[in-house]
Amino acid sequence: MSTDQITIRRLGYSDLPQVIGVERRAFPTPWSLAMFVLELSKPSSICLAAVSGEGSSRRQLVGYLICSRYADTWHLMNVAVDPPARRHGVATAMMARLLEAADADATATYTLEVRPSNREAIDLYERFGFRGAGTRPRYYQDTGEDSVLDPAHPARP
Repeated sequence: MSTDQITIRRLGYSDLPQVIGVERRAFPTPWSLAMFVLELSKPSSICLAAVSGEGSSRRQLVGYLICSRYADTWHLMNVAVDPPARRHGVATAMMARLLEAADADATATYTLEVRPSNREAIDLYERFGFRGAGTRPRYYQDTGEDSVLDPAHPARP
């Protein structure tokens, strides 16, 4: 799989069955269906889908991104790529599209939380200009792991 075979588009309610599947494979504590429905219903959210395959019947969701705006800050809430599709540029393509879509206000800031043990995600975020600015102790309830809080004025790809 290459990013040439990936299409990034708006995430829709009809994608949610595939989203839930990816979510369960990607995270130890997955979001509920209700959490995705809530984010999709917010007019201020940017929700993206990464799909692969040729033809409408063979298109498969391989990743998604959820980002919500609060005042002048965008909060990157969820980025997931199906484990078999990782390390092929899917998350990078979604992040680039997010910054493109949210670029109307170039002064907006972004925040996110990430597990310190998730080195691949940290590397991705750092490529876009995010830098750790602190921690939230015991943020992840499943393991008690802290989160790294990353605010940024991301570098534009």
